[in-house]
Amino acid sequence: MKNTHVAQFFASKITELKYSDFDADVIHWAKVGILDTVGVTLAGSAEPCAKILADVLTGSIGKSIIFGKPKTQSALDAAFINGTASHALDFDDCNNTMGGHPSVPILPALFALSDEITVSGKDFMTAYVAGFEVETKIAMMVNFHHYTKGWHPTATLGVFGAAAACARLLNLNEHQTMVALALAASGASGIKANFGSMTKPMHIGRCAREGLLAAKLAKAGYTANTNDVFEHAQGFFEVYNGAGNYDIAKGLNAWAKPFDIVKPGIAIKQYPCCGSTHPAIDCAISLSLEHSIDAEQIKHVDVWIHERRLAHTNRPSPKSELDAKFSVQYVVARGLLEGCVSLGHFLDGEYSNPKVVDLMKKILARPYNDVQFSPENHFGGEVHVHLQDGSCIAAKVQEPLGRTSDNPLPKDRLKTKFELCSKGIISDDAVQEAYQLIDRLESLEDMRLLTKLFKNYS
Repeated sequence: MKNTHVAQFFASKITELKYSDFDADVIHWAKVGILDTVGVTLAGSAEPCAKILADVLTGSIGKSIIFGKPKTQSALDAAFINGTASHALDFDDCNNTMGGHPSVPILPALFALSDEITVSGKDFMTAYVAGFEVETKIAMMVNFHHYTKGWHPTATLGVFGAAAACARLLNLNEHQTMVALALAASGASGIKANFGSMTKPMHIGRCAREGLLAAKLAKAGYTANTNDVFEHAQGFFEVYNGAGNYDIAKGLNAWAKPFDIVKPGIAIKQYPCCGSTHPAIDCAISLSLEHSIDAEQIKHVDVWIHERRLAHTNRPSPKSELDAKFSVQYVVARGLLEGCVSLGHFLDGEYSNPKVVDLMKKILARPYNDVQFSPENHFGGEVHVHLQDGSCIAAKVQEPLGRTSDNPLPKDRLKTKFELCSKGIISDDAVQEAYQLIDRLESLEDMRLLTKLFKNYS
């Protein structure tokens, strides 16, 4: 392994990977990720960022379904549009290793490709797990310097997951897969400065498209630096992280030990907003449900989350619905006042609700210290509500429910989330049929039996 280049290592692992390599846990979590991503993509297809992009890209000819629409387009455009829709609500799954969202860079590309060629459920899951493993093992090499520096890992690392998954689904050989990964390195893009705008979900659409394009070009004979595109003095690691800020061996040595989709696993979101705010939301909701807090009773509120997460969520005065998704003050206010944080809270100017705005002015968010939480814990949250009578009520969580496979979201909640996201986008019958097909995906011989259900025929 000492003399093995990163692209070569990954290419050999991707081409060797088989469905028979998976145990029941891998298959279970692959289905969970697919189900959740389908649901949030259908819901996101109605969002302005997805609609505008679909209007701009209209006209391409192809067989790939646009989620929630009656039309088909080219696979590249479908990956772009559906990838953007999948992240439009910030309701998609997360992963601790990646420091981002692992499934949405990969699955929109795979679904688009599966409408072009005959793909079985087993092959689809194999490709998905391959892409998931590649992007998270690269994440091990570069995080959390990469994350803290300001890159958006879902896009900058997800593009490698998309390229790897599509290469596997196209049955590319080892050299072609290396080319796809090298091409993906030049397609890696996404900065956190655009969080809170339509551009953030578009990052994911672009990387799904770039990953699929990389695999298609590699199959057609395109060339790229397959030797050291990652390690080169002007390659991915040096340019994106800089000397001394990455550890190649850490990722290579961890391949499939275990598969990252199993441990730490997929974090399924309960709330349609930035996952960095979720520990504080859990605290706020538990306080609301336990104490029935009235806004007039509240003197001020202290919120603590990890400093890395506070950097992009400390937004005491959100200026738009998308901005509100990244405001820890806004979502904590909603949680305290209503005992929930729902899709409706990010629609139609709800972020400017006078009662909520008044409460946000009383909320101070700060980074927690090593006394409050272990230095290794990046996902804790604590909320103290100081009342007018001088008393204080408090809640603390080590991590939000569903954050890891050791603390999973119950199956009934996962199904309910899928149904709520899909309702009104496709028919009720299609929602239930899609759920059943994903539940037995290993028996599906042609993924188009599933993807046809994602069209809106009305």
